[in-house]
Amino acid sequence: MIKPFQKIKSLFLVLGLAATLAAQAQSYPSKPVRVVVGFAPGGGTDIVARLLAQKLTESLGQPFVVENKAGATGMIGAKMVATAAPDGYTLLMGHVNSQAIAPALLDRPQYDPIKDFAPVTYIGFVPNVLVVNSELPVKSVAELVALAKSRQKGLSFASPGVGSTNHLAGEILRAETNAGAQLVHVPYKGSGPAIVDLLGGQVDMNFDALSSIVQYLKSGRMRALAVTAPQRDPSLPDVPTMLELGFGGFNITNWYGVVAPAGTPRAIVDKLNSEIQRIIKLPDVGGKLDVLGVRREEMSPEKFGQFNLTEYSKYRDIAKRTNVRME
Repeated sequence: MIKPFQKIKSLFLVLGLAATLAAQAQSYPSKPVRVVVGFAPGGGTDIVARLLAQKLTESLGQPFVVENKAGATGMIGAKMVATAAPDGYTLLMGHVNSQAIAPALLDRPQYDPIKDFAPVTYIGFVPNVLVVNSELPVKSVAELVALAKSRQKGLSFASPGVGSTNHLAGEILRAETNAGAQLVHVPYKGSGPAIVDLLGGQVDMNFDALSSIVQYLKSGRMRALAVTAPQRDPSLPDVPTMLELGFGGFNITNWYGVVAPAGTPRAIVDKLNSEIQRIIKLPDVGGKLDVLGVRREEMSPEKFGQFNLTEYSKYRDIAKRTNVRME
């Protein structure tokens, strides 16, 4: 039986802890904060991170410094954050590659994308678009698949690398249409070279991020056949989704979200969530995200954590269906 004085002592301990956590949040940040990006400078993840870091520096009074730790499709930077002190002073600009896809395609990932991170806030996603060279004689996904099956060497699809959303989308299309060897994956070292060869006709198609190819759609050098997001994109209202066309496995996007090391105080997580959501609603920030093709959505830390778990589970299932693995 718990004695009265023990109950009072426990109550004071709880109240003391709550007061300490509240004080942590109130004084946070009291020194510079690292924002790790697992990709090279200049890419979409880096641009989003620097946009937020600038505004967080202005509003919270301490430098939020972006550090690029590129390599292994974002996993090098993610591992660094996963093993950092959980004090709110090391954050990761998470990406679908590092937080869902890459760990799902590895037999022994170096971190757990769910257990090793505290979700802070979701930023948004960039839809992928199935595009073909405008000279290819197809105007629908059905015509594309039929052409691939009619040609002895089939058709080729480009991607910025094994395990990218572009690559996995192509593998799902191959699996769901029984196209087999008629859809040939051609990996590149980045999105830029893949786009150049698609424009030049060296490859036939790509599931590229909208932000990377929108200018070529406008100029008529590429033709959009479908989007891989669950809903049609406002900038391409006449382009159907893959789901609309009967491809049930398609819900593939490039998404961004801020995470911290597991164990980061909840008061700090809540403060960052609130501030980042306020920032991305600012007209100047929202306008820049729109230019990047980022479709924003507000999520609580809990909702973002559940979303991340769903994405990770989804890509583990895709890996099993398509037999795609990373070394």
